[in-house]
Amino acid sequence: MVIAERVFFMETKVSIVVRTHNEERWLSHCLDAIFRQDFTNYEVIIVDNNSTDSTLDIVRKYNVRIFTINDYLPGKALNLGTKHARGQYICYLSGHCIPINHHWLSNLVQNFDMDNIAGAYGRQEPMAFSSDFDKRDLLNLFGLDKRIQIRDSFFHNANSIIRKDVWEEVPFDEKATNIEDRIWAQEVLKKGYKIVYEPEASVLHYHGIHQNNDTKRCYNVARILESLDLQTYNREKVFEKPHVVALIPIKGEVHYLGKRPLLQYTVERCKQSRFVDQVVVSTDNPELASIAKDLGADAPFIRPKELSADYIDLERILKFSLEEMEKKNIIPDILVVLEPTYPFRPKYLIDAMIQRYIQKGADTVLAVKEEFKACWIKKAEEFDRVDAGFMPRSFKNPLYIGLFGLGCVVNPKVIKEGNRLGNRIDFVEVDDLFSSLEVRTKTDLAYVEKIMSVWWGPEC
Repeated sequence: MVIAERVFFMETKVSIVVRTHNEERWLSHCLDAIFRQDFTNYEVIIVDNNSTDSTLDIVRKYNVRIFTINDYLPGKALNLGTKHARGQYICYLSGHCIPINHHWLSNLVQNFDMDNIAGAYGRQEPMAFSSDFDKRDLLNLFGLDKRIQIRDSFFHNANSIIRKDVWEEVPFDEKATNIEDRIWAQEVLKKGYKIVYEPEASVLHYHGIHQNNDTKRCYNVARILESLDLQTYNREKVFEKPHVVALIPIKGEVHYLGKRPLLQYTVERCKQSRFVDQVVVSTDNPELASIAKDLGADAPFIRPKELSADYIDLERILKFSLEEMEKKNIIPDILVVLEPTYPFRPKYLIDAMIQRYIQKGADTVLAVKEEFKACWIKKAEEFDRVDAGFMPRSFKNPLYIGLFGLGCVVNPKVIKEGNRLGNRIDFVEVDDLFSSLEVRTKTDLAYVEKIMSVWWGPEC
């Protein structure tokens, strides 16, 4: 839907499509830099995803055309802007990216003087106060040497330009949740086009290309990259696949959440993992063992009741379970410990933790939640503050709350040696509202049942 249309640019050569969502912090800087360019034959199109801040108030001060998109996906937003573009070249710029100088656009456009170029993308540099993660990624990835890509499909729409006639031949994928630019680039390379990396067309980019190591986003990107069947991302096939076993300790009576046994939610997440080979339930209740088998898990032993006492720690239960598994010739290379009291476990989490474990060579990878609130620890009769004090969240180092039952990937040797976590510990953060919710009492069950259909679907 068109909200506002300001100026009709006759014979526009370049259409600059800027995607926005709550960009009030950066947008005026971005647009000011655009309107200072020495290449002036352009129009500006804003594609806004329901901004609730002052974004739209800001853009209405400029000669731009504004469109809105409700069901946002990156390729869908790009296609919307491009469909209404009047230029023969389409430049894409994120609303939080700021061109560094007034040659930015001309440096992008000049690449089409070469033959058979489908598109070009420019350099991205961190701001002084970008996180160290983002500084590392941007400075490593966007170098100073120009290159022409014939096989390498890396491309980045935060700062790029393409030919509209090529887009008409290969539009952006409207179903991809991430890296729609890379998918597009792979398709145009297959058709014999070339892509240019232009380091002289540089922008400042606050949060970088990996969203400050957002784990869920990273998982989604990796899955899409693997689906492209690029040789670079098939290297794991060279290595022997480790035997990954998920171990679910559970005791006592059978609890139901919605229409399902509470255990089922955890077993299903294991079944959705592309790494987990086997699911073992360690329980003291034959009825729970039977339910586990009906769900497709194994319950090869019944745990002694004395190991279910409240004073027995989980480390002892895990050690016993591993010993019993080995008697049944279940010998894991990697053990994934999951407690069924976390029914809101994200779908991506198990595989993200296993990948982290392999990549980092850790003894243990633990699910954690960032905590920015004021925290104290009691020592004798005094309280010592353990957080960084009162300051804005954006400047505060978080505390990390361990969620062992939500997810723990561990070397079985560590468990057998009586050291639950080992020495090399790494984390995968969960940041949504529900994931860290634990269900242990009937009151808990009654409360969370009201939101299960939202998380798992109406079948719950």
